[in-house]
Amino acid sequence: MDGNKRNFTGALGEIYASRFLRENGFRILSANYRTRMGEIDIAAFDGDTVVFAEVKTRGENMTGTPAEAVTEEKIKKLTSAALLYMRSVKGLLPVRSYRFDVIEVYVDKDNALKRINHIKSAFEASVD
Repeated sequence: MDGNKRNFTGALGEIYASRFLRENGFRILSANYRTRMGEIDIAAFDGDTVVFAEVKTRGENMTGTPAEAVTEEKIKKLTSAALLYMRSVKGLLPVRSYRFDVIEVYVDKDNALKRINHIKSAFEASVD
């Protein structure tokens, strides 16, 4: 898959994931929050818990699960970005807790949504 198609598919996966979260009662706080340390695909409220969601999208011909693409290096970058995010909203949001989720988005050859797998608390990391 070339870079442009991969970028398009990834962006579309994030749109599908955001819609899925909203339909399941989450409130989206931000998307594609970029820092010098890394990027957060989606930050959302699930009740009073801030959820940092890493979205991974896969087409029909790709091997492995999307969650397998969340490497230790990616977790470190996401954790660093989440720490900066939490510092930036300190006192502005009623945050009691946070967690890191992975949202696996599966699309067909035409990028139509096939299914979404939401893995809550996919990994542990500290942003305190």
